[in-house]
Amino acid sequence: MLIHPPSFAAQTQTVKLLLGIDTCGPTGSVALGRWDGQSVEILGQIELEGRSYSSTLVAAVSEVLARGGVTLREVGVIVAVNGPGSFTGVRVGLSAVKGFAEAARIPVIAVSRLEVLAAKAGVGSAALDAHRHEVFLRVGAPGEPARELLAGAHELAAIDPVPTRIALCDDAAAELFGSAWPDAELIRTAAPTAADALQLCASRAAAGEFVDLALLDGHYLRRSDAEIFGEPAATEPQRP
Repeated sequence: MLIHPPSFAAQTQTVKLLLGIDTCGPTGSVALGRWDGQSVEILGQIELEGRSYSSTLVAAVSEVLARGGVTLREVGVIVAVNGPGSFTGVRVGLSAVKGFAEAARIPVIAVSRLEVLAAKAGVGSAALDAHRHEVFLRVGAPGEPARELLAGAHELAAIDPVPTRIALCDDAAAELFGSAWPDAELIRTAAPTAADALQLCASRAAAGEFVDLALLDGHYLRRSDAEIFGEPAATEPQRP
């Protein structure tokens, strides 16, 4: 059984280290940061190739900690980017996060990759390429809770009002918005990283906004291919 550690706020006098893990996109990253109560100093970040997460993630975490001269047990909080994105990438990342958190009794904060992208660009809305002529979309407006969804041309046409500014980091998403929302301003931004997630979530760590590790899951927005394409076979009656 997981024993919940004291809140990060209670640890700030002695422990101010945050570890970020993002394996949701075509490339990923792990980052180590130090929180001083007001801002985050990024001590190191290592980028990961998307198709090699399962074989490189644990080693990358060990390396970024070694570069910082610290051990896993000195980390106060893990910030996990839990999607949307690649099913395999999200699952590999969250499995590693749970392993690290349980072994060293570290609290975890989960954050959407869309929220990290929007915050990085300084806007309320953001989109990521979801392939199949669709995007993972975050729609945010001042004073209203943001919502996230999987959207194609039909879903985009139904959204009203249309966001005036949208953060993007890939060409495919930009092409879809160029035809669906021609009047929206597209804010091109570098892809979000684990370091960006640390910058966004440090204050949440200080406030103790941790997830229940037993309930931590991927923020997928789309069902897996196995769920989608496996349904007909699963429901088809067997022939005598």
